[in-house]
Amino acid sequence: MTSMTAPKTAPTEERVTPGRTRSTLAGRLIPYGYLSPTVLLIVVLMVVPIVMVIGYSFQDNVIVQENPVFAGFANYTKVLTDPDFLAALQNTAIFITVSTVAHLVLGLAFAMMLNTQLLGGVTKAVFRIVYILPWLFTIAVIAVIWRLLLDPSGVVNYVLHTLGLIQEGVNWLGDPGKALWAITFVNVWSGYPFFMISLLAALQGIPGHLYEAAAMDGANWFQRFTHVTLPQLRPVIVSMAVLDLIWTSQQFALIWMTTGGGPLHATEMLSTYTYKQAFSEYEFATASAAAVIVLLLTMILAFFYVRQQRER
Repeated sequence: MTSMTAPKTAPTEERVTPGRTRSTLAGRLIPYGYLSPTVLLIVVLMVVPIVMVIGYSFQDNVIVQENPVFAGFANYTKVLTDPDFLAALQNTAIFITVSTVAHLVLGLAFAMMLNTQLLGGVTKAVFRIVYILPWLFTIAVIAVIWRLLLDPSGVVNYVLHTLGLIQEGVNWLGDPGKALWAITFVNVWSGYPFFMISLLAALQGIPGHLYEAAAMDGANWFQRFTHVTLPQLRPVIVSMAVLDLIWTSQQFALIWMTTGGGPLHATEMLSTYTYKQAFSEYEFATASAAAVIVLLLTMILAFFYVRQQRER
């Protein structure tokens, strides 16, 4: 018997038609079409204003004069040598550092209390409502409430006088030595619930077998906290700390509606200093230079945040 083999055919090249090329190109451009509205908004609302402010910072008497002249780094020199700016920088550093540390400590303490098995479900629900109340108020409401509470004839002084801790009413927001700490306290009170909720969610995500293994090894509650809880919460704590530094450094409404940066620049922040330069002194070039400096400081914090997120 003879076997017949099928004749071999030469491979044919697939022809790419113009219509198929256009459809492939259109498919590649579709994602960019979906992103174009967002990109346009970012360019119009973020990129263009930033570029304009940077340009203003290198000009003299911008906006108020029809033909401003190029001033180089004169505005930056003026800002960096201004005692009010240096005071605002120092106050901002104290404000954001104390606020961030207090937010983390209080948030973690309340989160661990709400995560414990020693409290019943009803008790936890009541505590959650009480602890989350400061987060439900807007900044305007918080400012008005605490201005009334911290008034020399307010509730805080009444309670302290009743307990015998003070002899006369203290002007918490009007005393240069106490105003910054009073504002910091208010900011801590209004911001810790966000940390509490976030850390509570992170605590509930820690596997229980880690605590069981630590207990079998003879670890006490403090050792379980330092060797199990904190290492598991470290990524969340670092991320929230950097974000809080950025948010708190840009706090404006609370300061402006309580003290306005006073008394005697005791609560002056970088945000209020920039605002006053622009809309009180009408020094828009100086305000632009201060805004660029704040932007650079914020970008440094944002760099560490992005780097930490990439490491995760």
